[in-house]
Amino acid sequence: MSEQPMSEQPKKPFLYVIVCASGIAGDIGKLITAAQDLRWDVGVIATPQGLGFIDAESVEAQTGYPIRSAWRSPGDPRPLPPPDAIAVAPATFNTINKWAAGISDTLALGILCEAYGLGIPTAVLPYVNAAMASHSAYSRSLEQLREMGVLIGSHRPHPPKTEGGANRFRWEEALELLAPAIAAEG
Repeated sequence: MSEQPMSEQPKKPFLYVIVCASGIAGDIGKLITAAQDLRWDVGVIATPQGLGFIDAESVEAQTGYPIRSAWRSPGDPRPLPPPDAIAVAPATFNTINKWAAGISDTLALGILCEAYGLGIPTAVLPYVNAAMASHSAYSRSLEQLREMGVLIGSHRPHPPKTEGGANRFRWEEALELLAPAIAAEG
């Protein structure tokens, strides 16, 4: 069987990875690698605070795309293709609550709020401490996101002031959650 010319190669699906400000965000390369191993192209969007928690140069080298964190100016080209799916990892208390409330005050939140209306499959891997998770807004926000069809990861809240199971954070769970939704689209 002959190989297809490059122009006829099937388009790889594109995954947006949204990164929040968390001590484990520096390990985002694990999710990028797992996605690339599954033949995804990946673009990273960081919350404004999340940008300080990752090695931007390394992430851009790994993905081949610039990291987005701020809105682009009118007329500027779009640096990333549209997403086929979105993974939010690690997702903080702040991002989860704002997203569920429909607050769109950052590029990352704007993308997440719009994704619902566009029907883009979205998975979220929360990473919060138990004290913050005990706030009633958090459980309401997770329920609101579930009702919107967002796929929620299984990582349990960790004790405050600790790295809380960072070594047990399953980055690839985002891809496992998205697999059935992506298969149904194809």
